[in-house]
Amino acid sequence: MQFNTAQRELTLKIVYYGPGLSGKTTNLRALYQRIQPSLRGHLMTLDTADDRTLFFDTLPLVFRAGNLKVKIKLFTVPGQVMHNSTRRIVLQGADAIAFIADSQPSKRQENYKYWLNMVENLKANGLTIETLPNVVQWNKKDLGDATTAEAIEKMRKEGKQPVYEAVAVRGEGVVETFLGLVELTFEQIDRIYLLSDKIGLDRRSFVEEVRRCLVDPPPLKAGGNPDKGGGTPPATGTV
Repeated sequence: MQFNTAQRELTLKIVYYGPGLSGKTTNLRALYQRIQPSLRGHLMTLDTADDRTLFFDTLPLVFRAGNLKVKIKLFTVPGQVMHNSTRRIVLQGADAIAFIADSQPSKRQENYKYWLNMVENLKANGLTIETLPNVVQWNKKDLGDATTAEAIEKMRKEGKQPVYEAVAVRGEGVVETFLGLVELTFEQIDRIYLLSDKIGLDRRSFVEEVRRCLVDPPPLKAGGNPDKGGGTPPATGTV
């Protein structure tokens, strides 16, 4: 987190983490569609021939909240096993994390593995999931089964972090996940910098300012596609 008190500028870094093809890039692309064009930066991606994200995606969002200029930088990490060093680098200086789990039953073990990988890489950067605002999104909920529902319900009962369900390819649950994480992140920085006391910016006002940056979703085309550690790790296949 970077906070320039003289210029009243706040910069936040949010990282979307999870297995390959779980929907991290799809989340950012869906958010890109919803952010007002005048406020969003370029969505930078680099895909391989098989359409997997090789490096990471970045999406800066710049707006004003009261007298404060806010820049939220959204990143995804590459999911492929061989790019672990890149995942570790992207996590440097992270202020919050959205873990994107794959709801498909066959991916349960992989979700678990990548959660542990995230915890390990955070530790390498001097961070901990216990102290970092984080949410879990179970993406591809339409491809889950009864065991997926049980795993999600178990996480919600534990209450260690907010849990969302999504179908990111249709834009469902994407904004809810993002705004939920923004709210947690503000609570964290407010405890440190006392923004409510110093500049009169409270949690509700901050989240509402972020919400105003978003536009209504585009109409659906035929077929239903849009127009264009701390918490318990996602359960293994034994659930």
